[in-house]
This record gives sequence, C-alpha cells and structure tokens, in this order.
Amino acid sequence: MTHNPLSPQASPVRARLGAACLAWCAGLGLAGMAAAQPTQPAPAAPSPERQGALVRMVRQDCGSCHGMRLTGGLGPALTPQALEGKPLLSMASTIYGGRPGTPMPGWSAMLTQDEAQWVAQQLADGFPEEPRRPAR
Repeated sequence: MTHNPLSPQASPVRARLGAACLAWCAGLGLAGMAAAQPTQPAPAAPSPERQGALVRMVRQDCGSCHGMRLTGGLGPALTPQALEGKPLLSMASTIYGGRPGTPMPGWSAMLTQDEAQWVAQQLADGFPEEPRRPAR
C-alpha cells in the first residue's frame, strides 16, 4: 500500500509536509517558466511630435483622474515613487486595455501598444512636463 501524504487518512504532520512539498515544487515550476520567458525588446520610441502628443494626453486626459501633477486623485498617483516595483508590461497593459470593473478606461483607441509601453516607461522614470506653448 502506498502512502499519500495528502490523503484524509494521513497524519496532520504528513499532510502539511506533503502540501508544503507540492507548493515548493509548484513554485519551482513557476520560477522556471518565468525564467524561460523570452525578453521583449524595447519598442521603438515614438517620433518627437508623437511624444509631445502623448505627453499632452497623459497630462490632460490621465491627469483628470490621476491629478494634473499625476500625484493622485480619483485614480492613484503615477509618480516614480508610487510605481516603484510595478512591472512595466503590466502598467502598459493597464494603459492600453484599462481595468475592467474600475473607472480606469483603456486607451487603445488613442495609442498603440508600443506607445503604451513608452508611456509606462516615462511614468516610471518621472513623466516629462507638458511642453510650453509659445506665447501669441
């Protein structure tokens, strides 16, 4: 007869030990999968004109919820300190596709996925100020 450490008949110590071993092995498998993921090359930066348009969009449109200085409002702060440790691809995905069930809309009609990645990188680095318009 084989012993299954997770069976209801197993002692509580054996059951915990078996569960811990399974969790550890699953963690190794996930770590191996993450390590095996190919790295994505950084997308090409938008043209200087498009960068200016994206900066204006973030400062005005995103700023309406995240605060005009991106320090928070209805939405959370988008400062480098607030975003520290957040994966760039996750941030870009949120920018591009939004967050279902929250007020965060997707911006896929306004920018490409590469531009969403550029915006995420700029936010992580400290978003540039909106270019000043020349006086008339």
